[in-house]
Parts: sequence; C-alpha cells; structure tokens
Amino acid sequence: MAALLTGLKTILYMMNRLKAYWEYLRELPETQSRTNFETALTELHAIILQFLARAIQIYQKSSLSRGFDAFWKPDEVSNFDSECDKIAARAETEASNCDRTLSAVERKEANQRKEHLQRVLKELEELRDIEESVNILATKIDLAGLPSVDGAAFDSYDDELDARCHPDTRIDLLRQIKDWADDPQSKCILWLNGMAGTGKSTISRTVAQSFANTGQLGASFFFKRGEGERGNASRFFTTIAAQLVRTVPAMVPYVRKAIDTDPGISGRRMKEQFENLIFQPLSEVGQISVTMLKLVIVIDALDECEREGDIRNILYLLSQTRQLQPIHIRIFLTSRPELPVRLGFKKMSAHAHQDVILQDIPKVTIAGDISSFLKTEFKKIRDNYNDLHPDSSLPQDWPSEQCIQTLAEMAVPLFIFAATVSRFIGDHRWSPKRRLADVLKYQMNGQASKLDKTYLPVLDHLLANLSDPEQENLVREFRAVVGSIVVLAEPLGTSALARLLNIAKETIDCRLDSLHSVLNIPSNPDSPTRLLHLSFREFLLDPYKRGKSPFWVDERERHGVIAARCLELMSERLGENICHLEFPGKPRGNIDRRRVEKYLPADVRYACRYWVHYFVEAKRPLGD
Repeated sequence: MAALLTGLKTILYMMNRLKAYWEYLRELPETQSRTNFETALTELHAIILQFLARAIQIYQKSSLSRGFDAFWKPDEVSNFDSECDKIAARAETEASNCDRTLSAVERKEANQRKEHLQRVLKELEELRDIEESVNILATKIDLAGLPSVDGAAFDSYDDELDARCHPDTRIDLLRQIKDWADDPQSKCILWLNGMAGTGKSTISRTVAQSFANTGQLGASFFFKRGEGERGNASRFFTTIAAQLVRTVPAMVPYVRKAIDTDPGISGRRMKEQFENLIFQPLSEVGQISVTMLKLVIVIDALDECEREGDIRNILYLLSQTRQLQPIHIRIFLTSRPELPVRLGFKKMSAHAHQDVILQDIPKVTIAGDISSFLKTEFKKIRDNYNDLHPDSSLPQDWPSEQCIQTLAEMAVPLFIFAATVSRFIGDHRWSPKRRLADVLKYQMNGQASKLDKTYLPVLDHLLANLSDPEQENLVREFRAVVGSIVVLAEPLGTSALARLLNIAKETIDCRLDSLHSVLNIPSNPDSPTRLLHLSFREFLLDPYKRGKSPFWVDERERHGVIAARCLELMSERLGENICHLEFPGKPRGNIDRRRVEKYLPADVRYACRYWVHYFVEAKRPLGD
C-alpha cells in the first residue's frame, strides 16, 4: 500500500511536469532543437504510460492472483522516479538550445514563456517538498502503533542529571567496548556485569552517549525497578523499534507494513514483536543498503526486569541479531550476575556473547578511577563552600591525599560509595570537614559491609544530638515516608505521596530534607521523588538487618499499609461520573486534562492502578 501511494504521487508529479513542458513546446517555432525537445518529452510520456500499464495489468487479474502481486515494488517506484528525472534534465537542456535559433523578438517572447515554465516547475518542487513533510508526519502517525516507555532512553529528561563517566576514569574499558563494537568479527553481545553500585549504569550512559555522538547508536533501554513500565518488558521491543526507525528511516515502510498487517502487534508475544518490528525490517534494509549499516543497541540493568521468563526471552531474541547480514548489529548489555540472566546466557551459543566482569578489573585500576573522581568532586565541594563562606574557607590542599586514598580504598569496587559520600559531604548546609570525619569513622568498622559504609553515615547523621524519644519519633516517620518511597511501583511527587499516605506534607518534607545524597528530590512537589540508586532500597529492606538497624523497613508491612490506603482513597474519591461531565459518555480523549487531574489527582490514579499489586505483595486477604 505504501509503494502504491508513493507511485501514484510520483506519477501525478511527473504528469504535471510534463504538462508544463508541452505548454512551453507549443509556442516554439519548428527547429531541430525543438524536435529534440519534443522527442525527450515523448520519451518521458512513454515511461509514465508504461509505469501505469503495470498497475493496470495487475488490477485486471483475479482478486486471488492480485493478492500475490503488488501494484509496484518500492524499488520500481525509485527507478521510475530516477529515470524520469534523467529524461526531464535532458528535456530542459534541449529547451535551452531552442533559444539559439530564435530572432531577437522571438527570443524575448520565449524567455518570458521560459520564466513562466521555471515558475511552474519551482511550484511543483515546492509542492513536492510539502508532500515530503506530510509523508514524515504520516510516518509519525503510522508509527503511533509503537508505544514507547517514557524515560527509558539514555538521554531522557528524567535521567538528564544522571552521571557519565569522569573523563579520567574507565579509559581502558571504554576503549575495549569501542573496539568490540567496531570489530566485524566480534561477538554480537557484550555483557558487562557486576555487583550493585559498581557503576554499570554510568558506564552504559557514557557508552550510549559516545555512540550517539558518532551516529552509531540504534536504540537504548534503561530498565529501572519501581519506575512503572521501565521495570518490565511489556513495551521493551516496541520502544527499541520506535527508536530504530528514527535512526534508520529505511525501516519505516517495513515496520508500517507490520503494523498494518497486525494493528495489535504491540500486545503480541515478544517473539512476534521482535521478528516483525525489528528483525525482518532490518533484514529488508540490509538487502537494499549500499553500505554496511553499523548499529549499537544499549540495554542497561536487565536484571531489574520483573519477570524472569522475560529476561531469558530477551536474551535469546537479541542473540538472533548475529544472523543479520550484512548489517553489523552489536548489543551492549549490563546487569548484575543474577540467576535469570546467567541462565539466559548459559542457554545462548558461546559464539554469541562475551563477558566483562567489573569487579575482576584490577583493584589498583578501580582505586585509581575512584581517586580521580573523588579529587574532582572534592574540588567542587571546596570551591562551592569557599564561595559561600569566605571567612572560614577550606584550604586548597583539603582534603589531604591520604584522605582521598582512604576513601578510595573504602569504596573499591563500589563507585556508588564515592558518589553518595560526595553528595553527603557536599551538602552546603553542613560543614564538609565534619561530614568527612563522620564518614572516615566507618573505616575502622570491620564488620560493616560496603553498603553499610555507603549509607550509614547518611542515616546515622539523622539521629545525631536527638534524645531517645526524638530518635524513636524520627525513625517511625522515616519508615513511614522513606519506607513507602522505596516500595512504590512508580515514583510520586511529595504532594501526591502525602495524600496517598495520609501524612502531612510538612512531615514528608522534613524527613526528606537531609536525604538529598540518596534521593533525587525536586523542588516542585508535583515532580516525582526518585531513588538515586537501587542499592539504597536493598539496604533498607535487607531482611538480615531486622533488629540490627533502626532504619530497617519491613517491606511486607509497608505494602499492607499502602494497600489499605489505596482502598480508602478509592472509596472516598471514586463514583459515578467522577469528572462531572455534562455528557458522561464523552470519549476520554475529548476531556480537558486539567479536569481529569482535578477529579482524579495523581494519588487516586496511583491507587486505582496499583492497589492489587500491594495486596498481592502484602499477602493480605481482601475483606468486605
């Protein structure tokens, strides 16, 4: 269908162009140049008629036979357009030659007609440009059948402030990744794996940015547990396909055909989505491309995908890209070495992937990278503090080289330690010297884990100089507020969170005020508050910390509390004609967004979407 429409539009354009030439020809006197001009126009007319004849022949076939043949194939339309342009160029040359045999008076009149011809041809080209713009818009509309996950791409607004690798860090690793991506003999998947906090996502963003800068990035998807659809695979392949068609526009007609054939493709099994939206379109493009297409797809934190079966399916399907020829596809993938991921790779051919284990990188290299990062961050902290406090400025040699090395040794191999400590010490409301001293105290605690040393300085600081009753009250509020944030199915702003939990917003603001080193807390109360790293959630919910840490959060109990609140909210707010419409049957798309948000605010929408999830996780039976 797409080729048919393109062919018809091409014919219409060429016929209008031919008409303009014939009108110019009629006014010319008989000369050899005019005869040559007429011959070129006759050839152009013949090509147009031959092109139409093919469609007429197919149309006259039986409906069954017609189903096996297209009116025009895409390459036929392209060849027709090219051939017409060649003949039209020759016609214009012959038209110019006609001037040479004319008298002065005839030449003046011919020039006027020629100017008219050029205006007509220019208008036709402008109309064609407009048509191209319409086609681009139509493509966007057609591909609306590819639902994408907001925030999943590496350069999404939600993750705009997330870090890239420091220029002096990960140098050898990034070079290794680039060499792998460029090597035509390399394995199609490179799996970068490592424990929580080793910097996998930062590396992924850096890799994606690097390939985007060189035009090699085909697509990216950053999984993130607790971020709605970023935590599952329901729209993984449609999101990848939607990005690929923007990178490789030649895929558009083939993806459009898949959507036209099955408008519900986005809801089909992952295998069907992958084959029809990605593998087959890329195969078709590979057959017509004159140069080898080199693309890299970046997938981060696959282990945060909810269903284990989906993880294995994704890995199996991605491994099939090695069969694409002559297209050069490489998949850069990161995850923790969790069992579902390991099983997925174990079932894959050894020829399909290679592994890089972050914690196997020499300790001295990791320590050196972390030291470079810390030196840069502490310089920023020192400069910012000195700007704010010129009378009590920090010396230029603060902190000492020994302090930097001690912190680096405490961190290895966790980059998240260095990042969290930097944010904690850099909080302008506190003394950097005092906070650095607080962090260094944990060096002597041999029983503390790496994550303990990362997060306990932040949390223990909350209890400093409080009486026992004050500490108990703070811990209770911490569990209610922060404990709820870490188990949210998708992030909420503080205003919606306050209504969902039935807790005063002032209380929530007070509890979050000192946690900017572990949470992303926007100043706008309607913007979502997010975890800076999943390891903070795991630290708080760790069952081994029950009875040992005052900040331990009972995950099941939190789910139960939120489940009950979801039911309360829905009972209070839901009802018939909830948006108070004059005509209750009005389509959702025709209702003003502000009206919906007024009567169905974020907390109520959240309760409607996730109340079942919380009852399941709380293992709590439903009562009347």
